[in-house]
Order: sequence, then C-alpha cells, then structure tokens
Amino acid sequence: MSIKASIVILAGDGIGPEVTREGVRTLEAVASRFGHEFKFEAHPIGGAAIDATKSALPASTLSACGTADAVLLGAVGGPKWSDPAAKIRPEQGLLALRKGLGLFANLRPVSLHPALLNASPIKPEVLQGTNIMVVRELTGGIYFGEKTRTSDSASDLCTYTVEEIQRVARVAGKLARGRRGFIVSVDKANVLETSRLWRSTVEEVISKEFPDVKLEHMLVDSAAMHLIRKPASFDVIVTENMFGDILTDEASMLTGSLGLLPSASLGAGRLGVYEPIHGSAPDIAGQGIANPYGTILSVAMLLRHSLDLETEAQVVEKAVAEAVAGGVLTADIAAGASPATTRQAGDAVVKFVLR
Repeated sequence: MSIKASIVILAGDGIGPEVTREGVRTLEAVASRFGHEFKFEAHPIGGAAIDATKSALPASTLSACGTADAVLLGAVGGPKWSDPAAKIRPEQGLLALRKGLGLFANLRPVSLHPALLNASPIKPEVLQGTNIMVVRELTGGIYFGEKTRTSDSASDLCTYTVEEIQRVARVAGKLARGRRGFIVSVDKANVLETSRLWRSTVEEVISKEFPDVKLEHMLVDSAAMHLIRKPASFDVIVTENMFGDILTDEASMLTGSLGLLPSASLGAGRLGVYEPIHGSAPDIAGQGIANPYGTILSVAMLLRHSLDLETEAQVVEKAVAEAVAGGVLTADIAAGASPATTRQAGDAVVKFVLR
C-alpha cells in the first residue's frame, strides 16, 4: 500500500548537508521502489540558522517540523559558533527542537556488522553477539535545568519528575518485550537524589506494567566499564539525558565509528526526529569523505517508527549491510583499504534498494 508523507530536512552544519543528501537519495529510492510519494522541505537549524536568522531554531523551522510526518536531521555546530560566552549557540537549536516537539525518548541501537569486527578497538571475541538498544531520556535532566554563572562560580540544576521517568521507562519496557526481555536501568543512585527517584520510579513501572521483563539497576560508572568488558550482556539500556549522551558515544566504539550509529527521537505520537549520533565534523566538511551510513540507518528508523513502513525499513538496513559486506567503506572504517566517498556509499545503498 503506497503512502504520501511530508519529511522536513534539517541539514544543519559541517558534514550535515553531505550525509542528509544521501539520506534523501535513499528515501527517494524507497519511494520509487514501493510507490510512495515523499515530499521534502528543507529548513535551517544550528549555526546555519544563526547566520541566516540570528536564531538557532527559527520559528518557521519549528512550525514546519511540527506539521511534518517526520524530520531528518544532519548535525549542528562548528568552530565558527563555539565561543562559550556566546548567547546563541547551535546546540540550543537542537535542545529547543526536542523540547518544542515533545520528543522525550531517544532510541540509539548499537549492533555490529560481522565485516567490521576488526574496525573496533575492542577484541572481536568480546564483541560477538552485541545488539543493544539504548533508550535515553531526552528533555529533562541537567541539560534543561536552570543555569547560573558568576565570575567565580557556575551551576547547572538537574531535575526530574516522576512523570518524565515513567514515560521513558514505558518506552524501554515495550522495546524489551520485542527483544530479549531484559532492561538495565543506569543511574548514580549512590550519590544523586535525582537518580534515587529515577531508580524507584523505573522499578515501579517495570514491575507493575512489564512483569515479564527482567530489570537490573547499574551505576553509570559500572555501566561504562561493562559496555567495554562484556557488551553482549546488554539488551535494552534506559538512562537519563546526560548519562545516555555519554554512554552512547562510548558504545559507538564497539562498532568502530560514530558514523555508523543512527538514532530516533520520539514523543507520544508518530512524529520523530531522526539523525546520526555523530557531530558536524567540521574538519572534514566539504571533502566528500563523511560516513553516511548512520544517517541512512536513521532513515530506516524513520520509515519504521514515523511512517509504519517496516518492510521498507528492513530493505534499507539490508542495503547498508550489503554495502558494508561488499567493502564500500568510508575512511573512518576502511582500515587501510581504499576508502569510498560519501557519494559512493550512498550509491551502493541506492543500488540495493532499487534492485
């Protein structure tokens, strides 16, 4: 059954325009193969938006995203806008987008392709069987708390409510039911009051609403160690905003590159923002060597979660797997082989999708 969908493209800064271009090409190939009609609308965010409008998230961008079926995002930030004293920073646009759209759950899958076991600095025998879904709370915590700054001190307030924790715990519970039925909730309950609330609330939600799901609590420092020591022991990880941000960057080294990992930021409805977890990488912007696979895999999540197109999502994921197995590897994962360009990686995916 063919569908029509409106997709907003937020290319952003640095390599964002390059990788989102390959994401759009993948969506166009999906539309062509399956008879769908996707309408694309581009809007600025981040540094590009600051330059054009003096706002990291123009009202017109937020409005367009709010009425779309899905949003595909590249990356924001760069040295041009990195002054810590600046009142307007690219990252503010990203935080405001999440808050404005009510996107409270960030899904970050971490799985390994057999052909890339040697791309990771971790021993292949340790990595075998790793397949993790990290659920990161996205609109609360220290990133959104009240901030103060004087000449000799600064503070960032970390706050969580029971409702904020409950809703993200339910997302983790539903995901765990469709996987191996095991959740690790990560906190710092031995020190932080917010983590004590986090732990008790997650415990209550999972025990009452998901009695078939096994729950384990783990301190964040221990979780960071176990992610490297025995990553295959994890199934679903649920954690607060800052811990999730840090742990998923660490987890990217299991796959060998930040460029391989996708994400989906979801709320109560079907609308979501989909983006690779990497940054804007301004040092390689414009060179055509950025890895687009994280963005393309984010497209697969877009098809699955916002458009309810599971078959199409699986086709895109298989296309990336085929491209990687066929040796179409960008410089970050090529391990000495002749690297592919961003475009060549996109070409390999499109070719498979249209096959």
